[in-house]
Parts: sequence; structure tokens; C-alpha cells
Amino acid sequence: MGIEIERKYLVEGEPWRAWGEGVPYQQGYLSRGAHSTTRVRLAGAVGQLTVKGKTEGISRLEFEYEIPAADAEELIALCEGGVILKRRWRVPHGDHVWEVDVFEGDNAGLVVAEIELQSPDESFARPAWLGEEVSHDPRYSNGALSRHPWRAWGAREG
Repeated sequence: MGIEIERKYLVEGEPWRAWGEGVPYQQGYLSRGAHSTTRVRLAGAVGQLTVKGKTEGISRLEFEYEIPAADAEELIALCEGGVILKRRWRVPHGDHVWEVDVFEGDNAGLVVAEIELQSPDESFARPAWLGEEVSHDPRYSNGALSRHPWRAWGAREG
């Protein structure tokens, strides 16, 4: 059984861009329910199918499988709601690797960093470019952003 324990932050500044060009991602959601979500993703040339359980705090069940890129492309065409477009950088800092996502399309302008932990209370070195933590704000989940893009948020939401 896989468990994802993740914290998420808004990003300030761009020193993380020194880690290359980033990898283009596109992803969509085949199903969304109260207890699980099924996501398909194309990360560069790598296809992935992921089933995630309901989020509790900063943890949830996660099962991820590599699939052929051509299958991922066809499955993305079947997805409900909008497709997430972003570019991801993997940035080492301290004992962890941060994933910095620069969103494109309907979520252009949003930049989020995520860190995966071994336990919810694990300590980590905080890069200077981290902003506000949004781990507990469901609007920043990729699934939510596919249904209600960041650029469509009103002043009262953002």
C-alpha cells in the first residue's frame, strides 16, 4: 500500500529555475469520487495512471503505475473537466527534493512547490523561495484546479 504525505506551498522568486528547463506535464482526471480519484498523466514521455484516496490532513493512499505514453495521451482525451498543463522542476534542498510546478493554460501565473515526507511531522529545510503554505486549502489540488482554474478565481477567493 502506498501512502503519500505531502505539504504544498506557494512560491516566491525563481532561484529554483537554475535546475534546468523543467519537464512538461499534462494530466487529467478519469474519475473523481468522495473516496478516490483516478488521474492520468503524461510527464515528458512517461505515461502514468494514479489512483489516490481521500485526503486526511496531509496524507492519502496513492497507487501509481507507469503506462505507455500513447495510452496516456488517449486517456487524457477521455478526462472529465479541464486538463492541467504545467512544467515541473525537481529541486534538491537539504535532505529532500522539492517539486516546483509552474502552471500554464487556465492556471498560468500559479507556481506551487510540493515536498513528499515520510511522516506528517517530519522536519525539513525550508528554501528561501517558499511562500504561504496551502497544504490544507483544497482549491490548490490539481483536481480542483482542473475544474475551477486559478485564473478564474475572483478577488475574494485568491
